[in-house]
Amino acid sequence: MESTSGEDYARRLQAKQEVWWKKALNVQAPYRWNLRRQHLGRTLDVGCGIGRNLETLDEGSVGVDHNAHAVEVARERGVTALTVAEWESSGLRQPESFDGMLLSHVIEHMGEPEAVTLLRDYLPYLRPGGRVFFVCPQERGYASDPTHVRFTTGDDLARLSRAVGLEPQPWFSFPFPRFAGEPFVYNEFCLLAVKPE
Repeated sequence: MESTSGEDYARRLQAKQEVWWKKALNVQAPYRWNLRRQHLGRTLDVGCGIGRNLETLDEGSVGVDHNAHAVEVARERGVTALTVAEWESSGLRQPESFDGMLLSHVIEHMGEPEAVTLLRDYLPYLRPGGRVFFVCPQERGYASDPTHVRFTTGDDLARLSRAVGLEPQPWFSFPFPRFAGEPFVYNEFCLLAVKPE
């Protein structure tokens, strides 16, 4: 998943967010709004990276990531983040203890069998009736990162959801309509799915 070292990858992600014009224009505001309106509650952020989404999620939310350097950056931001190994032995790892789960810019980094396995590993920690929110890049965003391995559409996310027993709602394109996916690097496929009661 990482093109060089885990530390380099984490620092590149952090540097992208610290560009002065991105801060001045508050370019993350629409994405934070989109995340908040999913009403995920206390969320397990799988593949949390450097913790940007954890800053928006409800209190008590927890991030998990395979990249120890990204987890370190997330902790520096003041959020709760664990490596996969830490999660495996954490007291926070309680069955059905999370209201929501977030997989933002994660699924496109793996093949479909790996995505099914990942979801099956983490879904036991989501309460019945809990919500899972998926976010994947569209064409331009997908092409912008050499660590991406599988272009994943909203329809693909719906199929993945059903494969693990979730009930998907219709996917949508954000922040612009679907036609913007070719020219705009930050257009995304978004899908909310529900764990049956």
